[in-house]
Amino acid sequence: MKPKRKRLYLLLGSLAALGVAAFLILRALDSNLVFFLSPTMVAEQKPAPDKKIRIGGLVEDGSIQKLDGEITRFVVTDGAVTLTVAYRGVLPDLFRAGQGVVAEGALDRNGVFQASQVLAKHDEKYMPPEVADALKKSGRWQEGSPGGPTPPASSPPAKK
Repeated sequence: MKPKRKRLYLLLGSLAALGVAAFLILRALDSNLVFFLSPTMVAEQKPAPDKKIRIGGLVEDGSIQKLDGEITRFVVTDGAVTLTVAYRGVLPDLFRAGQGVVAEGALDRNGVFQASQVLAKHDEKYMPPEVADALKKSGRWQEGSPGGPTPPASSPPAKK
């Protein structure tokens, strides 16, 4: 076999191995990716039951219910659509009605979101960008509100 042909086979074999490795890596990443969805997007897209997703929005006032054991049930809304969430475990200290929340989990067969993790905003000015965008789309975003951008404070005129 000529050296030129050997190099060609080596190159083709290397490219094939690289292609298989890239395919396996992308396949593994795809199963671990979690996308953010607002309640409206969940209603529109109807993700398959037990598919891991991340939802976000505001905890609806008066919707928090403590059930037997460590189960908490609450409603997340983006202003247009609501989604019932069930969570087993201890909720973050900052979790309360009217605040932004992001929950990771899956829808069950009854359309209830079974959260495996619940994240609340960490201070009065933070809100995940996805939640803020969903609230802006629904018209519930208020400038200067907790989680919303605060207008700059007026400062005295600069001296000339």
